[in-house]
Amino acid sequence: MSWLKKLIILVIAGAFSVVALVAASYWYVKDDLPSVATLKDVKLQTPMRVFSQDGELISQFGEKRRIPLTLEEMPDLLIKAVLATEDNRFYEHPGIDVIGMFRAATVVAFSGEAKQGASTITQQLARVFFLTREKKLIRKIKEIFLALRIEQELSKDEILELYLNKIELGQRSFGVGAAAQVYFGKNIQDLTLSEIAIIAGLPQGPSVLNPVRSPSRARARRNIVLGRMLNEGYITQAQYDEALQEPILSKLHGAQITASAPYIAEMVRQEVVDKYGEEEAYSKGFQVFTTVDSRLQGKAVAAVQKNVIGYDERHGYRGPVATLWQATAAPQADGSVKFVEKDRLSDEAILAYLDNQDGLEDLIPAVITEVTGQQAQAILSGGRKITLPWQGLNWARAFISHDRQSHPPKAAADVIAPGMHVLVRPAGGEWRLGQIPGVSAALVAINPKDGAVQALVGGYSFAMTQFNRATQANRQVGSNIKPFIYSAALESNLTLATLMNDAPIHEWDEGANQAWRPKNSPEVYDGAIRIREALAKSKNVVAVRLLRAVGIEKTRQHLTKFGFREKDLPHSETLALGSASLTPLELATGYAVFANGGYLVKPYVITKILDDQNNLIYEHVPVPVCSDCEQQDLAAKAAAAQAAKEAAALAESADAEALLEATFAEQTATTEQSPVTPTPAYAPRVISAQNAFLIADALKSSIWGGGDWKAGTGWNGTAYRLKELKRQDLSGKTGTTNDVKDAWFSGFSPELVVTSWVGFDDAESRLGKTAWNNNLGKDQVAGSESGAKTAMPAWQEFMGFALKDKPQIFVQPPVGITSVRIDLKTGLLTQATDNSSGFEFFIQGTEPKTYVNSSVQPLPTQNNQQQEEIELF
Repeated sequence: MSWLKKLIILVIAGAFSVVALVAASYWYVKDDLPSVATLKDVKLQTPMRVFSQDGELISQFGEKRRIPLTLEEMPDLLIKAVLATEDNRFYEHPGIDVIGMFRAATVVAFSGEAKQGASTITQQLARVFFLTREKKLIRKIKEIFLALRIEQELSKDEILELYLNKIELGQRSFGVGAAAQVYFGKNIQDLTLSEIAIIAGLPQGPSVLNPVRSPSRARARRNIVLGRMLNEGYITQAQYDEALQEPILSKLHGAQITASAPYIAEMVRQEVVDKYGEEEAYSKGFQVFTTVDSRLQGKAVAAVQKNVIGYDERHGYRGPVATLWQATAAPQADGSVKFVEKDRLSDEAILAYLDNQDGLEDLIPAVITEVTGQQAQAILSGGRKITLPWQGLNWARAFISHDRQSHPPKAAADVIAPGMHVLVRPAGGEWRLGQIPGVSAALVAINPKDGAVQALVGGYSFAMTQFNRATQANRQVGSNIKPFIYSAALESNLTLATLMNDAPIHEWDEGANQAWRPKNSPEVYDGAIRIREALAKSKNVVAVRLLRAVGIEKTRQHLTKFGFREKDLPHSETLALGSASLTPLELATGYAVFANGGYLVKPYVITKILDDQNNLIYEHVPVPVCSDCEQQDLAAKAAAAQAAKEAAALAESADAEALLEATFAEQTATTEQSPVTPTPAYAPRVISAQNAFLIADALKSSIWGGGDWKAGTGWNGTAYRLKELKRQDLSGKTGTTNDVKDAWFSGFSPELVVTSWVGFDDAESRLGKTAWNNNLGKDQVAGSESGAKTAMPAWQEFMGFALKDKPQIFVQPPVGITSVRIDLKTGLLTQATDNSSGFEFFIQGTEPKTYVNSSVQPLPTQNNQQQEEIELF
């Protein structure tokens, strides 16, 4: 028995030695061990996400990609795959796996190197949060004790959930939710078994085993994971066989953007970074909700891109991106053309070339392989072969300059040849030749009631340039300035019926030592013309005469009421022609004053910000229009004035006791009536309700014109094409700058204000003009570019969508507005009811007092103002 006793003594001694070693190890490292209690309130580093008002994802910002999920949101097969691969005894051990540790220790003993980690999921979690990946014994000891502590603080499910959300999985993805999006562009619930196995295999080597960097290694690792799942009974043999045969198709995917608003997203990013700093903005999981309506935003993007492409195509085709081989056209006896090709590339070489080419928006790189008659064949990246029909080629007459295009093509060979690298885009179920537009554009839509930005597009493509033309491009506004000039005229007691002299101006400018001759565009002059008609027809010389009547400085001060900076308003008569430089957002804000009845609203984009726990950390307090509140304020001021008057009367009577009683009663009443919460702020009134109404109504004539066409007196406004929308509640104004360098259209309904701009980023480039293309139909745009032809189509496309199926809203004239019948030629009162007359709105007291037939007595007036004569300024 002596050998048995010795064995028992040896075992006991060994056990005591192990305990002593563990105790000593713990004593040695205990002061360096962090508190694992922090894991109960761990804040996973998640990116900032930006949403539309209806919850669609606009963008995501942050170095680390993470989509936190609960264990219940993760597929059961994914959890089993990870357990089978990383720790199949996870729910059985106390945080460390003694068998695995013994196996790893044996390897170290025989090889002298730590080739196996034997780390459980709990140990890996400890390392991820508190330690490094270095393979040293002291790190392993710390890892073991931390794992034991973690198991005491958290449940198994909590540990597993934290691990699956925290683990690094390559390509800046952290957690299984982000990996599913990054590698496969899917929600985690939509992964196939093969894709699940790929993700489950990543923790052992995320940088080298991911399917983007090394599909072959990812495949080998996937097969190992599938084998372990099969051995554990998590999948059937049939599932295993099917997943084994599935090809690995992976590429890097960004966040699942469901609303295209990159310019809005960048505005939000800058604002949040300014507010919280980069570290918090990009890592705290902020959820930023914006004012953007995803439906309107999507239409805004589509309208701008369609409009830009339309402009670009009618000005001609600028040629292929590159030529890969030479193809010479050889005319045939039958009139056709055959190409003689030299050094033609093989299909394999073409595909290799296309793999390295980028598209833009819906423009896709292609190589022309064959041209016959009025069509062409092309090949896309990936090997897809397409046909370009004549309808996709017939627009492409050669570009000569912004003002000139070559002859319309008659055959495909007039446009393209084999070997050309071109861009194509899908259009109406067919393919169309395309090119990257050279022109720029912007569109912004705001709610005139509070300034909320409903949609904003800062250019054709954010990927092409991040410069936001809606907020950063200060461009001359042309005739878009005229409603504000006319508003200043109404403030000076002119009316919509006042006659102005629409005649050429010829004056010598001594400062410039040349004659200043502002002209109408087109150069048509009507002589005596009412202000309403002059605004609708956008008469330049009338705007100059109105500026003179009011005064330059007085007009500039009036324009600052609309939010325009004084420094942006020239101190010269060119102000009337739109020489001021403003951004589309500033211009839309100014037009909102007319739409909302005279109030200046401040545009805003962010409505609220939530943290990663859905706690509200910021909420924007809108500053809305509130006409009722204004009436209440007036009543309150009147009451306060009356109280002050009564108090003064008491003071004068030297009745001190009565004065004290009155003051005490007033303070008590004020205290009892004051709300607990502070009174919200409201948008300030900057022009009168009457002024805003008259300009908004006059701008309807830009669309609907006036007179009687049957009687030969009818006339159109510059925005007459908007009649197609068949809405009487729209107001709008075209804008075209000198030399047609900028084209504008701004307009509104009572609930939406929209400004559209088109121009080149090079402010010196002209938008030019186009000749008629016989290949195209009657709906094409030709002639000189202008606000109506160039900027208004995007506005019309967007507004038609935004107001579709919505009832018309007709604003009632405010108090102080009267309507009388006037003679349309003179603006005087009339009793005629034929096509020579019509009703006009006036601010009470400014309506004409004299009939066109002087034998008729004038109407009684409410004040002493008299209109003795018609003055032609």
